[in-house]
Amino acid sequence: MFSFVDACQSIGITVTPEQFALFEQYYELLIEWNQKMNLTAITGIEDVFKKHFYDSLTIAFDYPFDHQTIVDVGAGAGFPSIPLKIIYPNLKVTIVDSLGKRITFLNHLIEELGLKDVQAIHARAEEFAKDHREMYDLATARAVARLNVLDELCLPLVKVGGDFLVLKGKAGQEEYKEAKKGITILGGELTDSRHFTLDYDEDHRYNLIIHKVKKTPAKYPRAFGAIKKKPL
Repeated sequence: MFSFVDACQSIGITVTPEQFALFEQYYELLIEWNQKMNLTAITGIEDVFKKHFYDSLTIAFDYPFDHQTIVDVGAGAGFPSIPLKIIYPNLKVTIVDSLGKRITFLNHLIEELGLKDVQAIHARAEEFAKDHREMYDLATARAVARLNVLDELCLPLVKVGGDFLVLKGKAGQEEYKEAKKGITILGGELTDSRHFTLDYDEDHRYNLIIHKVKKTPAKYPRAFGAIKKKPL
């Protein structure tokens, strides 16, 4: 039996009763809205707490969250940024997603949970980058696209000296190998990675921390069609 509180404690995160109540409310809203739109195929309470909430927090294995500004690209139902915001309330979060219905859900979720310093914006990441280049301490992405596409969507948003935090499944190491050249071109450098499984099962995860060591060349990001057709 998976215990969310115990699992978080094992990676150094203490979940208060108030925070746990927010996660319970998050679950209820997610399931309610999932009946109207496709937010997640995972609906069992234990699976949501493990494969969405806890999984979102595993990037804190190796990263000191505090007062950073964070942009979450393609967050879908709010992963990983909303679980991180619940645990680290001083984060200033911007969520960018290209699907308007998801943004409607996220704005409702943010209001219902009473979260401050969180905004959800309906935009494509490559368009959003035009007015928000290198404005954020952190960028995150989870279950959005292959890394050789994600890197060009996310790294241009990160300040030099900031980090791109990537949450991947079992193909993460392979994806990094194919994206390594592009990450370098975009100003990034891998500084840490961790492979693990969720709760002793075979659900593999591969998290990466990519540090922004230099400015991204002005010609990136390209239009999404060009990124997808010919990744760096």
